[in-house]
Amino acid sequence: MIKLKTPEQIEKIRKASRLVAEVLGELEKAVAPGVSTLELDALARQLIEERNGRPAFLGYMGFPGAICASVNEAVIHGIPDKKPLVSGDVVSIDCGIEFDGYYGDSAVTIPVGRIHAEVQQLLDITRESLYLGIEQARPGNRINDISQAIYRHVKKHDYGVVRPYCGHGVGIDIHEDPQVPNYVGRGPNPRLKVGMVIAIEPMVNLGVDEVDLLSDEWTVVTRDRRVSAHFEHTVAVRESGPDILSVCDN
Repeated sequence: MIKLKTPEQIEKIRKASRLVAEVLGELEKAVAPGVSTLELDALARQLIEERNGRPAFLGYMGFPGAICASVNEAVIHGIPDKKPLVSGDVVSIDCGIEFDGYYGDSAVTIPVGRIHAEVQQLLDITRESLYLGIEQARPGNRINDISQAIYRHVKKHDYGVVRPYCGHGVGIDIHEDPQVPNYVGRGPNPRLKVGMVIAIEPMVNLGVDEVDLLSDEWTVVTRDRRVSAHFEHTVAVRESGPDILSVCDN
């Protein structure tokens, strides 16, 4: 069931989402060669606690981290570890926060030091596809309008689009209906209505579409082990159009 939110609930979701944006901004500053994702996780926990929030991912279905930290070929759900990042890596950080009973969710892929030009282009195109998808989050459109905008932009550049994982509703719970794929398939295609709040999150690979699940039963990696990128925002569908909640400046 899709949970439509009242304007008051959307403002509470905005507060949680704004905290996510603040924390991701601080983590982005901390990413550097020699820093481990476990150190980034510790910093995230500190930052969330300082803001009186709760890490939404910590303990969720047994996940051990406050953030998902996915390096290079890891697409999503990477478990923070002690391995230092090195120049040329990219790290995707996905963060969810519960604040006052409501949830925000956002992700960003961050370069470590200097990265190869083709990897930078992957990050740029993935971020662009996110905003093209967000632009379609308008009442009267359907989920597939979001999916198609993302997919078309990504496939112009012959990148892989992850299929088994997708965006989702968010706000009252960390994961809600509807699913928001990054490709157009045969699944449910509900019409967008005022009050829907969704996490739109393209996951785009430098190589093939296909992914594998590692033996830790969390980390999803590209099958060809080429680099992946992941960007995400929490977005409310308003009468006037999409309202990005997971930013610091509104």
